[in-house]
Amino acid sequence: MSTNKIITCLAVDDEPPALDVVTRYIGAIPQLHLAGACANAVQALSMLQQHPIDLLFLDIQMPQILGTQFLRTLKNPPKVIFTTAYRKFAVEGFELDAVDYLLKPITFQRFLKAVNKVMDLSVQETLPPTPAKNGSPEFIHIRADRKMQKIAIDDIIYIESLRDYCKIVTPSKKIITRQPISSIENNLPADSFIRIHRSYLVSVNKVESYTNELIEIAQQELPIGRMYRHDVERSLKSR
Repeated sequence: MSTNKIITCLAVDDEPPALDVVTRYIGAIPQLHLAGACANAVQALSMLQQHPIDLLFLDIQMPQILGTQFLRTLKNPPKVIFTTAYRKFAVEGFELDAVDYLLKPITFQRFLKAVNKVMDLSVQETLPPTPAKNGSPEFIHIRADRKMQKIAIDDIIYIESLRDYCKIVTPSKKIITRQPISSIENNLPADSFIRIHRSYLVSVNKVESYTNELIEIAQQELPIGRMYRHDVERSLKSR
């Protein structure tokens, strides 16, 4: 395990045997604390409102509302590991920045691998950006190739989400890390980077040109998502 921090978990599944498996696995890992087990999204929402939850084990195929749909309703969701018997939901799960996706029946070995991803993210989040003399962050720390790497924020051109990985592109190298793009975004100065697509975060000052649908940056054309167009245009025009 990568950290001694206790991670508070909530398990959600409408099938009692599947819920029992997840809760039993949680109980076997000392760094995990089970705050509750819920049979549906309504119970889960109540628990999330009453208790601070770090990690949500969320079944996708549930009555009334899919787990992916439920996650979209949460304003500040915790980290999520999806559990499901249907592989077809994997793509949507990763688009929602899920830490991992567990296919039933879940083995303890596979469960432990997913939890280790969460542990790694917890370590990264405890390393704040290195401040410059003017108080703005100068570096971020990213776990890649089994070590922590220090990356100058000014060197970052863009970041691409690759499901459960991210690619950070700089002039000299490309760094692959097991970290959701939203987690990296939270450690970058908001006035210097803009999300142009659910899969792309770019340095505003390095954008060379743009249209309603594309931006050109470092001789690459990246798509602008429809829901991001207004914010992208407003941010780039203000420069």
